[in-house]
Amino acid sequence: MWALVGRRRRPYGSGTGQPELPLAAPKQRPRLLEPEVAARIAVSRRAKPSAIPGYVKLLLTLEFRRELAEKLSLRAIKSKRNIEAIILALIEAAAKKW
Repeated sequence: MWALVGRRRRPYGSGTGQPELPLAAPKQRPRLLEPEVAARIAVSRRAKPSAIPGYVKLLLTLEFRRELAEKLSLRAIKSKRNIEAIILALIEAAAKKW
């Protein structure tokens, strides 16, 4: 049986007579934006248009404690709505208090 053994590779530029390439210059930090402008930019990059005018689709992955997930599911079942509608209503109610 033959065993295939890979060649050892030398780090780039070491002993090959080639100069090492300089590192890329660090990116300049953009100027600070007002929070409202930054929020609009974030939503425009992350959200997708919705079929409902004035709405966007924003995909979130949430991790809940099992107890909280069961409470939310119970509330959704009792109100005959889906859990997404329950969570959205809670977020909108909290946003009104800001």
